[in-house]
Amino acid sequence: MTDTFQTIKVDTDNQVEELAALADIIWHEHFTPIIGTGQVEYMVDKFQSVPALKSQLGDGYEYYQLFDGGEFCGYCGIHPENGKLFLSKLYVKKECRGRRLASKAFDFLKALCRERGLTSIWLTCNKHNDGSLAVYRHLGFETINTQQADIGNGYIMDDYIMEYVI
Repeated sequence: MTDTFQTIKVDTDNQVEELAALADIIWHEHFTPIIGTGQVEYMVDKFQSVPALKSQLGDGYEYYQLFDGGEFCGYCGIHPENGKLFLSKLYVKKECRGRRLASKAFDFLKALCRERGLTSIWLTCNKHNDGSLAVYRHLGFETINTQQADIGNGYIMDDYIMEYVI
């Protein structure tokens, strides 16, 4: 089978709705064991709902749907900041993991950085998200700091800050 990975920029209401629906599935499946149901529901509403995604798009974030063989498998959200690219979100649904989609998305993001003259890609990742941390380390990200961010409603994001230099 030939490589059928594709990124499609999100720019329609329908795409935003598809992304929010997939986010809801991925977040409940992946993050509930790490941060619990209450925080997952709060964060999905605050950061991954249709209104939240539309607001982010209005604030200069870009979202890309990730397709493999025509199947909508995941998405990434990015924002250029101070000459670097903030990788806000990179999620792949469970049944599509193991297809190297994160690596392919990362190759796409590196090319985007080179086109735009950005020097690195940085992200935050929950300190207990072992699977994702392993993927990011495999891709060449290094932990450069830690942060605890109060996101409201009594919830704290306890993250590593990781960076990949282009």
